[in-house]
Amino acid sequence: MLKGWDYDSSRVTARWVKGEDGRTKIQLRLDLGLFQMEVEGRPDGQMPRGYPSLLDYYATLEKTSTRQAFPKLGEMECSELQQEAVQYYYRYISLYALRHYEGVIRDTRHNLRILELVERHARDEDIVWDFVQYYPYVRMMNARATAEQFTEGDRDEYEMAIAAIEDAISDVRDFWGRYSDPEWDADLSSEEEETLLELLFELKENRPRSRAERIREDMARAIAVENYEKAASLRDALTRLDNKNRKPARTREKRDRHISS
Repeated sequence: MLKGWDYDSSRVTARWVKGEDGRTKIQLRLDLGLFQMEVEGRPDGQMPRGYPSLLDYYATLEKTSTRQAFPKLGEMECSELQQEAVQYYYRYISLYALRHYEGVIRDTRHNLRILELVERHARDEDIVWDFVQYYPYVRMMNARATAEQFTEGDRDEYEMAIAAIEDAISDVRDFWGRYSDPEWDADLSSEEEETLLELLFELKENRPRSRAERIREDMARAIAVENYEKAASLRDALTRLDNKNRKPARTREKRDRHISS
């Protein structure tokens, strides 16, 4: 199984395989062998307590219990949840390497919900921190996968990718605002925030320019070389484009007044 598939410590290496049951599986190469995981459901294919996952079990329990009646999560319960979260971690880093971003989003959401569950119901703060300390990383991976889904599309989708990264940066900053030491320097950035900021810069640099932006850039260059005739022509073109873009809004406004009357 490992012949011709060497371990590379510099990157995550994963592949799709066909299982003996005829279904597609994921294999993750490790230094001492490999992990094989299911694509759907729990990565190990188990149904804990008859549910697709432990998270599903506790989510159902939450719906049928009052907050006071919901059992406090102790070391044993949290150890089980941690084991499940690790399984999903191995799968989502594999899926990211395989560019299966929808699966990454699904699995990171699963782990974010586990962190929220433990934060709500764990017996003590030490247990809570054992989980929530990973929030910045999981949130970062969720945002990266979300952005990757959009970057192959048009300008509007690039804007959605940028918004996803900006939301994640805000969430990570809020997290450190809640959990950092009181003496923490607010100007310091975590590793996850730095990664997101770099991605945000790349997205803004590489997003397709709108026609209006291209005209403004050409106009600025024309002014810089004192080609005022060309700059004036470009300014007129920009005005016509702005007027054209405003017309649908005026039409909708006129329609809405007619309907309301």
